Amino acid sequence: MFRLISSLFVVLSLSPLWPLGVNPAPGDPFVIVNKATNELALIHDNRVQTVVKAGTGKTHELTPEGLFTITVKAENPYFRRKDIPGGSPDNPLGTRWIGFDAKGTDGRIYGVHGTNNSASIGHYVSEGCIRLQNEAIESLYEFIPLGTKILILSTSKSFEELGRDYHAIK
Repeated sequence: MFRLISSLFVVLSLSPLWPLGVNPAPGDPFVIVNKATNELALIHDNRVQTVVKAGTGKTHELTPEGLFTITVKAENPYFRRKDIPGGSPDNPLGTRWIGFDAKGTDGRIYGVHGTNNSASIGHYVSEGCIRLQNEAIESLYEFIPLGTKILILSTSKSFEELGRDYHAIK
């Protein structure tokens, strides 16, 4: 039994199973958030498919930077902090939640989500999440599967340049 478990551990630890690894494969969905411009881009099929305005952290440090993995998705998410049910017009998370594993979390702390305050989009307003218009998050939701990589940074580079740098664009 020990030999079987040891063999399984070796195979799994050496196996390049997606979404493990540093970068997405060319053609796979890839999300980039540029805090310098407060924009989010979806790259898929080796090109930038769409760019939408976003709201990010009130301070530079609040929205974490790095390459993360989408681990949770939810329609009409529940807002735990203030006990507001999903679907409520008072819910600041809007109609969709796409959570990622920043700072060792499980995708339930940091995420890309809708908002009940559309005037906040394009500004530095959040506690760390990335806000989109509800219409934008709803249209992107189906195109971003679990395991998708999300890159968050502050840069002057274009989304095309970043896609090539991270091998999401050939």
